[in-house]
Amino acid sequence: MDFDPPETVRPLLEKIEKFIADIVMPAETDVLEHGFAASTTRLGELRAQVKAAGMWAPQLPKDIGGLGLSLVEHGLVSERLGRSPIGHYVFGAQAPDAGNAEILHKFGTAEQKATWLEPLARGDIRSCFSMTEPENPGSNPTLLSCQARRDGDHYVIDGHKWFTTAADGAAFAIVMAVTNPEASPHARASMIIVPTSTPGFELVRNIKIMGDPGSGYGSHAEIWYRGARVPVENRLGPEGAGFLIAQERLGPGRIHHCMRWIGICERVFDLMCSHITRRKIDDEKTLSSRQIAQAWVAEARAEINASRLMVLHAAWTIEKKGFDRARDEVSVIKFYVADVMLRLVDRAIQLHGALGITSDTILSHYYVHERGARIYDGPDEVHKMVVAKRILARYGAERDRR
Repeated sequence: MDFDPPETVRPLLEKIEKFIADIVMPAETDVLEHGFAASTTRLGELRAQVKAAGMWAPQLPKDIGGLGLSLVEHGLVSERLGRSPIGHYVFGAQAPDAGNAEILHKFGTAEQKATWLEPLARGDIRSCFSMTEPENPGSNPTLLSCQARRDGDHYVIDGHKWFTTAADGAAFAIVMAVTNPEASPHARASMIIVPTSTPGFELVRNIKIMGDPGSGYGSHAEIWYRGARVPVENRLGPEGAGFLIAQERLGPGRIHHCMRWIGICERVFDLMCSHITRRKIDDEKTLSSRQIAQAWVAEARAEINASRLMVLHAAWTIEKKGFDRARDEVSVIKFYVADVMLRLVDRAIQLHGALGITSDTILSHYYVHERGARIYDGPDEVHKMVVAKRILARYGAERDRR
């Protein structure tokens, strides 16, 4: 592997870094204070600037208006965007829209692409992804209660979902629902496009995350589907292919998440180092003279560097050898990088003292809104268990078949 950014993408990375630092970060305070819903106009202006600069949707193929970057290249971009909580949104690279666009591009019909993918790729509409259920473990997507019953040329959907990110203001949901209850566990569910204007689509509430319900894109909704009726033509891919499509979506998505987390780490690292070199503890010394602070700086630098190399190697493996060959790497980066990020945020808060728990820095925002990193996309413990089983199987250990 060549550890330098590819020549083809290096000018773009420099351009994005400057735009994030000069344009996006100064605007983020107002957006975070007032919320995404109230900041629609300002965010739209920023998005227009990104488009005018030729940087829109780096992850999307060129045929739908993106930059067509490879997974490794977009990973490097994602790190830069991750330095601001609004970076991915401003560049049209935010989850869940990015993942929904990927599967619509790969599995959607011509009509689905014209109706939903094209305006989504332009940033004219938003979407959400409705899979997790409060009554079932999110770590096992084969256990779903939401049903899509076939009624002639329609599906009638009934079920309870939550943590449907960005449903507030979204134009459509991609819903994971059981269409074939008698099939094998991995062939029971299908993905179905449900416009949020459909009768029976009920957004119950934006779930409070440590007291913050969020708004617009920056929210996670509880939803009831109560007899929501949509045409069979709204199904993505073959009936029963929901789990397969979900895997296609989640693999690259974890690369995007992890590189965003590394961007967060770099910003938090800068804040931490800047603060402790200025913070006086007596007339002559600053906090940076204390060994515990020095140890945390050194450990953070090593862990961030290790995280970046691990994630880029996972992305490279997916590109060169396919997702099946990268399964261990993808699971490892998910739990390792999330842990590195959250430990660094906690230590940075500690070194900032009382300032760290206020909203005068970005640290408290990260503490509240990034704690879920160790839960979503599969809890850390599940990834560790799965990786360990696969590794031990190579040593002849008997698999747990329970």
